[in-house]
Amino acid sequence: MQSSHSAQGAINGRDRGFWPGRWFSLKAAIHGALHTIRTQPNVRIKLAALLVVTVAAFYFQVSALEWGLLGLTIFLVLALECINTAIETVVDLVSPHYHPMAGLAKDVAAGGMVFMVIGSLCVAAAIFGPRLWALLV
Repeated sequence: MQSSHSAQGAINGRDRGFWPGRWFSLKAAIHGALHTIRTQPNVRIKLAALLVVTVAAFYFQVSALEWGLLGLTIFLVLALECINTAIETVVDLVSPHYHPMAGLAKDVAAGGMVFMVIGSLCVAAAIFGPRLWALLV
C-alpha cells in the first residue's frame, strides 16, 4: 500500500483546504493505525483481549460507567501502542546502528506501554474481579 504522504510530496493536509485537509489527515491516521495492527504482534494480543473484555462485559452486564472505563482503557492501550511504534520507527530512522541512547529511548517508550497495561489490568480487576469471585464462591 502506498503511503498517503507521497501524494504531491506533502506530509500534511494544510495546503488542501479545510475539509480536504481533514480528509487527508484522517486517511493518514487510519493508515498509521492499520500499519500498527499489521506490523506489531502485541497489538493482535491486545485486540484479542479487547474481544474477551467485550464478551465479558456483555455477559456480566456492566454499567454504562463501567463500559466507559473499559472503552477508555482499551483505546488508551491501543493509542499508546501506536505512539510506541512511532517512537521506535523514528529512533530506527535517526539511529540505524545501535546506540545506547537509541536503545534507551525505545525501552522507555515500551516502559510506558507496560505502565498502561498494568493500569488496564487494575481496571479489569476492579470491574470483573468481584463478578468473577461471585461465580467462584
